[in-house]
Amino acid sequence: MEESISKVIRQRRSIRKFTDQIPGDKEIEQILEAARWAPSGQNNQPWKFMIIQDTKTREGLAQFTSYKRIVRGAPISIVVCLDTVISYNRDKDLMAIGAAIENMLLCVYSLGLGACWLGEIINRKEKVSQYIDLAGDLEIMAVVVIGYPAENPDDVARRPLKELLIEPPRSKLRGI
Repeated sequence: MEESISKVIRQRRSIRKFTDQIPGDKEIEQILEAARWAPSGQNNQPWKFMIIQDTKTREGLAQFTSYKRIVRGAPISIVVCLDTVISYNRDKDLMAIGAAIENMLLCVYSLGLGACWLGEIINRKEKVSQYIDLAGDLEIMAVVVIGYPAENPDDVARRPLKELLIEPPRSKLRGI
């Protein structure tokens, strides 16, 4: 892995407090381009994005999550959706959307911005969909809030890699 990518992956943090400075259209386009280039099964690209910038709509969106303060404080919210019309395998498409979101987060960090992936809002996705007048064939997967960071979170601990590895079932593999 290239050192610069490894550094970005290790240093990126979820940002929950933002300044009043608003990222420009160029930055938002770069972030969405990064999402667009995520891998997806059969290259179906099952994602759609809604950019919410106006204060009134963001305030309304904040009412649907316990993370109201984060949504209110971020100048940009991007609603990430699954396009059910082109979805061919829900499990694979959900993984692809996760990859698109991760690409967004890494791009955000590389641009000197901050972001937080909010998944809890999907607990009320039907009400959110009604509020933002989302087409019936789009299903909300997450909201990513973006802005200039007003905090510098501490490094976080990760479990040792050894704890994450699973031994293969040796006895079963011999019989193949």
